Amino acid sequence: MSKQLLHLVFGGELTHLERREFKDTAALDIVGIFPSYVEAHRAWKAAAQRTVDNAHMRYFIVHLHRLLDPDEDGDHDN
Repeated sequence: MSKQLLHLVFGGELTHLERREFKDTAALDIVGIFPSYVEAHRAWKAAAQRTVDNAHMRYFIVHLHRLLDPDEDGDHDN
């Protein structure tokens, strides 16, 4: 049985293209939490494609499993 590796996908409109600072944190789009990087990447790609016309809109994948267990050895992103 493989270990569950949670990933958060979220995004929002940036104040500037050069910074990762959101224009309105209350308007962040929380796409969801996913049990693998593959599923998170699929959701990230779909969200990014929906907002392709807005250059300031960005989506991110956060490796929650790394935050929950920072002492874990190895890279388990797949």
